[in-house]
Amino acid sequence: MAHIVNFGFLLLFCFVSLVVKAYSSSDMNALDAFHQGVSDPQNAMKNWDTSLYDPCTWFHITCDNDNRVIRIEIFRYGLSGHLAPQLGNLDRLEYLNLDENNLDGPIPQELGNMANLKSLSLNGNRFSGRIPPSLGKLQLLFFLYLNNNKLTGPIPSELGDIPTLRVVDVSSNNLCGPVPRGGSLSSIAITTIQGSTNLANEAGDQDSTNNLDGKD
Repeated sequence: MAHIVNFGFLLLFCFVSLVVKAYSSSDMNALDAFHQGVSDPQNAMKNWDTSLYDPCTWFHITCDNDNRVIRIEIFRYGLSGHLAPQLGNLDRLEYLNLDENNLDGPIPQELGNMANLKSLSLNGNRFSGRIPPSLGKLQLLFFLYLNNNKLTGPIPSELGDIPTLRVVDVSSNNLCGPVPRGGSLSSIAITTIQGSTNLANEAGDQDSTNNLDGKD
């Protein structure tokens, strides 16, 4: 009987190990896709080696107790290139900070799949295209910094669906259309107008919280 119990525990351990490995492989694959899609002139990611199974050992990566990636912080390293859509598979990620690099292209709509994200900081790059409405699915997001890019189009009203949202900075882009004030956006300061002349013209008679620096 004891042998049967021990064998059962062994099977359970193997099953759990396989599940953890699958999740970790998913994180590693997402990070590798990101790595392959950018140029890294200052070698910020010089030890991002897929032959090292655990990405928790890589520079600028933080993991939780389950060895799942929860934080990526690579700012002011001159990274260039596009963001890989596979980053959206990092479903435990809480903080993504890629500020002040030279990244360009669209912001992938798949970033809206990062269900645990609390802070998204992409300011000071060259991102273009529209702000993805899918970001409205980030139900735990507190901070959204997209300022100083080349984004166009309207500010998605879907951002008002994020109950936790506290800061939105989309200044110094080429946005247009009205500044949305529905949902959670009605109670926070949206920094929008600086460098977005089309928004400035249309938002001039709106609430004073739509100001240049986010201060009352």
